[in-house]
Amino acid sequence: QVQLVESGGGLVQAGGSLRLSCAASGRTFSSYTMGWFRQAPGKDREFVAALRWSDANTYYADSVKGRCTISRDNAKNTLYLQMNSLKPDDTAVYYCAARSFSSASLPTAANMYAYWGQGTQVTVSS
Repeated sequence: QVQLVESGGGLVQAGGSLRLSCAASGRTFSSYTMGWFRQAPGKDREFVAALRWSDANTYYADSVKGRCTISRDNAKNTLYLQMNSLKPDDTAVYYCAARSFSSASLPTAANMYAYWGQGTQVTVSS
């Protein structure tokens, strides 16, 4: 059974940085696609970034491109999201997600991912 556990959220001032982690267990993830999503109060869950585990190919939402970096550590089975130049609009619960196969394009729709973590809160103060 796939388990995803996020950590690293917190309160940060605008312009600051945070690194989110997602510890993945229960499978070998070499064929998986991983994603980060976020959900602010009263809003739909929003795609942030995706990564193909096998070759670390990545894709980003326009809203975070240039400010965020998704990466993985094979040895630790951990996915990361480094977020820089944070803005108050980045405030949300951030979720790690996994999809048990890879495709040529990296999916951005939440319903394309079968496994989800519990989320970690990121709050950016102005």
